Amino acid sequence: MITITNTRSGLKEQFIPHTPGNVTMYVCGITPYDRAHIGHGRCYTSFDLLYRLLLFYSYKVQYCRNFTDIDDKLLKRAQEHYGDQKRYHEIATMYMYAYHEDMQKLNCLKPTYEPRVTDHIPAIISFIEQLINKGYAYQVGGDVYFHIEAFPSYGALSKHTLEDLYAGARVEVIAGKKNPLDFALWKKEPKGQFWQSPWGYGRPGWHIECSVLAHEYLGDYVDIHAGGLDLVFPHHENEIAQSEALLGHIFGTYWMHNGFVQINKEKMSKSLGNFFTLEQIFQQFDPMIIRYYFLTHHYRAPLEFAIDDIAAAQKAYKRLLRVFNKIESKKVTIDMLSEYPIAMQMIEALSNDLNTPALLGIIFESLHMLSSDIQQLEIIKYILKDIVGLTLQPLPETEISITPEIEALIQKRDAARAAKDWKMADALRDQLRSLGFEVHDTKK
Repeated sequence: MITITNTRSGLKEQFIPHTPGNVTMYVCGITPYDRAHIGHGRCYTSFDLLYRLLLFYSYKVQYCRNFTDIDDKLLKRAQEHYGDQKRYHEIATMYMYAYHEDMQKLNCLKPTYEPRVTDHIPAIISFIEQLINKGYAYQVGGDVYFHIEAFPSYGALSKHTLEDLYAGARVEVIAGKKNPLDFALWKKEPKGQFWQSPWGYGRPGWHIECSVLAHEYLGDYVDIHAGGLDLVFPHHENEIAQSEALLGHIFGTYWMHNGFVQINKEKMSKSLGNFFTLEQIFQQFDPMIIRYYFLTHHYRAPLEFAIDDIAAAQKAYKRLLRVFNKIESKKVTIDMLSEYPIAMQMIEALSNDLNTPALLGIIFESLHMLSSDIQQLEIIKYILKDIVGLTLQPLPETEISITPEIEALIQKRDAARAAKDWKMADALRDQLRSLGFEVHDTKK
């Protein structure tokens, strides 16, 4: 049995798909205007784990993750890069390739579908037309807005009332809007730019895209809808309003959100200058260390990003490599788990709202008991590789170069030890350590 903390109810619930044996899962994807950052890495590692766990439980999973390949940031980047915002498609394609490389390095499985928004403009226009016809949306000039007051349960996901939203609102006053909080479904553009629609030339708003793509690829019911905590409001709130207004029934049974990545107690943000891309981090650490590091934290908890913590995670991961290096992987099924109590505990931890810290704790607490239990080690290796997604491949050896400066410090320390100047020897050892070299003394 899998349990999930459902943002919509605020409770941990047993997972029961709408159609027995089949799961539809939608995870909001990136806007490909730059390299993926560590927040993306954490999000897609978390829900890759969920995808793998569902497959282990023998569900047939349709997993959709989109690319928002039309957006103000993309237009700005195209203007900066090419001097022409119309080349936004090239920018998106370039960063989509880079994103796929990063996901592959993190050993994230490919989703069933990865649609680009710009390939689905007719479907988006049709969706908006239907909302207008049902009285949930209206046109102002060449723009189209969703009228939140026509959807009484607006704010239920984020636990906001309309009064709360009015009090904290910073919205542009636009003549003709029925409510200042009404959000754009279609944005007008000068004649001839982007796409022709019944309301003139324009492009879709951000929120409508995921509603349309989820419906196009997964149908009327989405079992699991997931993304980062920052998407709860307004993005996912608006998705619910659009989709349920059109469909007339619940959209997204289980809503899951991973916690923020924080640096110095602040959410990682380009504007704060505390921003790290996966590409940058992979230059310092093997991607499997980063995946392992993400999984040492519960997906819903904030992650206080720190290089020292990654280094500690690297030591723990290397310990796993030493244990499982020469162990074969042996496939296990749910029915077989009762024969392997420690493996059973690991799956139970994962099934309990993806409790990866508990899973890792079970492994390390049990290693001394498992040294002679080769068969269970083989099962555990399968779980770590195929469900947790850790490749357990030997890490590339780092080439150590002893420069003349390092050699001089070592000789100086040897001389201090020979003179029994222990204070100086210790200071030189600390200096070497700060430069990345650990000195160990032997009898020789």
